[in-house]
Amino acid sequence: MTRMIDCVKLKKQAAGLEYQPYPGELGKRIYAEISQEAWQQWLSHQTMLINEYRLNMLDPKAREFLAREMELFLFESGGQKPAGYIPPE
Repeated sequence: MTRMIDCVKLKKQAAGLEYQPYPGELGKRIYAEISQEAWQQWLSHQTMLINEYRLNMLDPKAREFLAREMELFLFESGGQKPAGYIPPE
């Protein structure tokens, strides 16, 4: 049976994640408050950020940047797209 949660990102009841997708307290909060649909939206946004900013995921600063953007996207203002970003057709 699917675990239902009140998703803070989508502001509706939706299917919860099957496992904690990120370590630590932030991961626990994501598991408890973010739906599968909202998590998929984050993964798409994250991919765009990595590509547009040409982030090297071996760089600790890049990982810190993405962690902060993840919090913004999921729990606050929704995160921002890079200046001049044009989505693919």
